Amino acid sequence: MPGTLYLVPTPIGNLSDISDRCRAVLADADFIAAEDTRVSLRLLNALDLKKELVSYHEHNKARSGPAIVKRLESGETCALVTDAGTPAISDPGEDLVRLCIDAGITVCAIPGPCALVTALCASGLPTGRFCFEGFLPMQKKERAVRLAELKSETRTMIFYEAPHRLGQTLEALAAAFGGGRRISLCRELTKLYEEYTRTTLAGALELLQTAPPRGEYVLVVEGAQPVQNAPDIQAAVRQVQSLMRDGLSRKAAAKHVAEQTGIKKNELYEASLAINETGEA
Repeated sequence: MPGTLYLVPTPIGNLSDISDRCRAVLADADFIAAEDTRVSLRLLNALDLKKELVSYHEHNKARSGPAIVKRLESGETCALVTDAGTPAISDPGEDLVRLCIDAGITVCAIPGPCALVTALCASGLPTGRFCFEGFLPMQKKERAVRLAELKSETRTMIFYEAPHRLGQTLEALAAAFGGGRRISLCRELTKLYEEYTRTTLAGALELLQTAPPRGEYVLVVEGAQPVQNAPDIQAAVRQVQSLMRDGLSRKAAAKHVAEQTGIKKNELYEASLAINETGEA
């Protein structure tokens, strides 16, 4: 019988955030697939666990992934970990998950630390609907295309960013969305120097002039305002005509409907002159 691939979240900064269940899964696994075995070894040492570590990351996944699947097919159990946070989120673990599913191997995701959810909860921005974009493309042209696609996105958007790229990313966001768009810059989450800066894109760029960025960032950006449907001019004119039949003058009726619909009073007045009592042009 095939074994199971467990997706085990690891702390994003505070070691106390690892759960008893995550520790138990790591302890029971036959081997652990790690993004960086040196980082994972430090975690295992802190948990007083000794386990076989195999390397699985973006640059060796084509070779390492099938080897892990083969061991799982033989009945072994594997715990997949990333350097910090939940595996398979903006992470090559998603490819291993797909390989296992295709091979009929059970995949079990354990709940735990996740930087994007942590940042969103404390951002002060709407949380009912959001989209995760991870790291933006490094190439300027590709980044501009991606942000153009997101310009009308009404959901709260979440991005990851490294400190050395923060400035250019904020400039690109401001150019695409406008400097007035709200943002929460979440730095060093769960660590000693955890910090939330809630401002606008323009304000964030100003802050960078006085304080160079340090640490890893999660950027939570306000979505675009929903586009209001254009008012129906013909329906509005029919309202004008109805009010006129009730005794209002054309001018008074046009003013009243203009206040309700946002259509210009003069536009309604002129349109009502061009439409007969049946509502036909």
